[in-house]
Amino acid sequence: MSVDPTVPPSGPGCADCEAADPPGWWVHLRRCAACGHVGCCDNSPNRHATAHFHATEHPLIQSYEPGEDWWWCYVDEVAFEVDGAPSYSHP
Repeated sequence: MSVDPTVPPSGPGCADCEAADPPGWWVHLRRCAACGHVGCCDNSPNRHATAHFHATEHPLIQSYEPGEDWWWCYVDEVAFEVDGAPSYSHP
């Protein structure tokens, strides 16, 4: 399992929604802990964070929402917090 806390987020919004034509929209954002890919949550129409997990097998995401410090493991289906881990949020 790869976690790189130094890799920056891929951008300020869902990379896949922003790349779509026409662009998609999201409810909340999640950041992949392995590569920094920012995807939209499962409450969003396209569920790009989960799609990224299925495409890459990167199992850990962290909330990319201001004031939220939780992580999620797709494999174990568990939410958790990591003391001292960098906290990212979209602008």
